[in-house]
Amino acid sequence: MHPLTLALGFLPWIAFSFAAQRLTANGVAWAATIAVAMTLVAVLVARRRHGPKILNIGSLVLFAVIAVAGFLGGPVVDQWLFEWGRPLVGVILGLYVLATVPVMPFTEEYARQSTPRQYWGSPTFKKINRVLSAAWGAAILLIGGASLLVTFLDAHATDFGTNHTVDLVLNWVVPIVVIWAMIKFAAAYPDRVRGSGDRPSVPAPAGGATG
Repeated sequence: MHPLTLALGFLPWIAFSFAAQRLTANGVAWAATIAVAMTLVAVLVARRRHGPKILNIGSLVLFAVIAVAGFLGGPVVDQWLFEWGRPLVGVILGLYVLATVPVMPFTEEYARQSTPRQYWGSPTFKKINRVLSAAWGAAILLIGGASLLVTFLDAHATDFGTNHTVDLVLNWVVPIVVIWAMIKFAAAYPDRVRGSGDRPSVPAPAGGATG
């Protein structure tokens, strides 16, 4: 399992965040609709191969609710979704990923695609995926929190020049750095665990990742 595969699982969320800032009337609702369409494609593709993934199911429900609320709620709801709904998506998605860690770490569903079935129940396999999923959940929560902070600062802004710089840092620099760091961590952590001696004989899939 290549670490970039995990990042692609969040592609609908990334597309939503990008589109919601650039569309006009009902922008958030249309952005959520785009995310729903992307998630549906991912669900259909996964259903043919390995079944729908827990991350896709959660994303589908979340974006569908936002789309319906945006189209039916009127201008007031649309404005609220633009100001607070966009950043809250990251917070909700991060909490969802963290909540699923004890049940089914979302990375485990990806790892099973490239790991022989006999290793799925191994302590090392479980540990690696719990840690990776928790780390991804915390990272997405951090990005959502940074975006929420931008909304809060915008609502109380007095110096728009300074606020523009803060917006650039929190809405662009922080997400890029966090996602880059997570991709690096997801690539290195499994080998670190296996190299520490905490390992049954679980093979490392091509591209490096959980085993």
